[in-house]
Amino acid sequence: MAVKLMLSLALVIGFASCSKSSSKNASSATGWKINDKKGGFQLNTKYKKQQALPGLVLVEGGTFTMGKVQDDVMHDWNNSPNQQHVQSFYMDETEVTNAMYAEYLYWVKSVFKPTDENYKNIYEGVLPDTLVWRSRLGYNEQMTNNYLRHPAYAYYPVVGVNWIQAAEFAKWRTDRVNEATLEKEGYLKKDAKTKDVTAEQSFSTETYINAPTKSFGGNEDVVLKGKRGRSKDSTNLYATRSSGLISPEYRLPTEAEWEYAAASDVGNREYNSYKGQKKYPWKGSYTRSGKRQVKGDQLANFKQGKGDYGGLAGWSDDGADITNVVKSYPPNDFGLYDMAGNVAEWVADVYRPVVDDEASDFNYYRGNVFYKNKIGEDGTVELVTSENIAYDTLSNGRIMAKNFPGQIAQVPIDEKETYLRQNFSQSDNRNYRDGDRQSRRDFKFGSEEDSDTGKEAKRMYDSPIHNVTKDSLDNLVRTYDKSNKRTTLVNDNVRVYKGGSWRDRAYWLDPAQRRYFPQDMATDYIGFRCAMSSVGPKSSKKKARN
Repeated sequence: MAVKLMLSLALVIGFASCSKSSSKNASSATGWKINDKKGGFQLNTKYKKQQALPGLVLVEGGTFTMGKVQDDVMHDWNNSPNQQHVQSFYMDETEVTNAMYAEYLYWVKSVFKPTDENYKNIYEGVLPDTLVWRSRLGYNEQMTNNYLRHPAYAYYPVVGVNWIQAAEFAKWRTDRVNEATLEKEGYLKKDAKTKDVTAEQSFSTETYINAPTKSFGGNEDVVLKGKRGRSKDSTNLYATRSSGLISPEYRLPTEAEWEYAAASDVGNREYNSYKGQKKYPWKGSYTRSGKRQVKGDQLANFKQGKGDYGGLAGWSDDGADITNVVKSYPPNDFGLYDMAGNVAEWVADVYRPVVDDEASDFNYYRGNVFYKNKIGEDGTVELVTSENIAYDTLSNGRIMAKNFPGQIAQVPIDEKETYLRQNFSQSDNRNYRDGDRQSRRDFKFGSEEDSDTGKEAKRMYDSPIHNVTKDSLDNLVRTYDKSNKRTTLVNDNVRVYKGGSWRDRAYWLDPAQRRYFPQDMATDYIGFRCAMSSVGPKSSKKKARN
């Protein structure tokens, strides 16, 4: 009797376990089987969490007081403390180095050869400006000639990069990381990224997602149908966002993200509150270390006084005179290096004197310009080719490619996306709620008041308008705005930079300090690092349920 009872229990447990395991692959909406080999709806049920990609560190999101500077000796009045919440995100552990940027230059030069007339401006457009080191009354030619290329500076932060170039580097990095992932997972031919890539056959993440058959120039030998080209299911041949393999894009951090990450107030947290606010990315009110082994050493690379960039010979205060090797100083409580000093850093935001926390206190960012994929006459996405590359001539005369062959052409959104929406109503939102006429709800885009003369007469910020055109012989004609009526340098093309640099006094090391610079110009003290949005839960830590 006892034996029969045990056999019955075993059968019941067996059926229960089978039912439980099979339910994982059944839809809770329809009961249909998910991931059926015969076809149908596919879902990555084995996905666990987002993995940190090359160079990135997770910054757990939270609330903080943005714009709370400890000192305001400059009386800029461009900071007012406001409470903000930032979602979790990833951020580069260090600033982008010369070695990292040199890899970008190598790829661009190899694929879009400068000797080809169709692509000569692409490579020239991504090159850093090495002349930023020159000075009228200083001898800096060794940095001009060596800083970007010489291996002695390989792991120093890259400089001479304008904001546009930094943003383009982030896009390129996204494509290369996703390309390597898809190759590893068997969706792209092995080693195609080095052996098969050409100007008309290169990988673009957005092209692969939206039109995989057009990716890599439509080369079916490279873009495989299913893993390693062995899929028998005609409905799930290519990786998609739902596969969990394609990562979010690398990008520049927003000002709120950068300041939150730099301040790293999490190190001063006790239960659900902060124990005061740090003056610098590290604890304490001083720039020198209090630890016994390194007591008195500077915790960042900055200018300590007039004519003092590095201290006395044999007793360097911060071990550097210009920039320094990344990771030369201790990280902050998020594990991020050089969030003060070394180089200041570009962030994504368009500068305005006031952060409009009344409009948004969640993931604040000024600079949204919404685009959509351009659809061709055949009803599919239109790709950029050598014939239709778009170029920008910057205010200083530099020519930069707006897009690369193989990418999907972009156009501004229109009424199809904005009609009867409450959360956005136009493509360009850079000057939203900053006081100009275009910020008004009743402003009609495309009307007479939106003409060039109307924009000039009704601009909120009366900044100079420099113009660069070409004459009949294709020579650049630079028209410098000499008007004495200009009252500011603020416009839609100036970007925020943060963090202080090797040229700055300690005052600028405060994470809340903010300055701005034209997005198409570069300096010897501004670099950048990349960020990436975190998908999924705010924290990777599991919290016990009550």
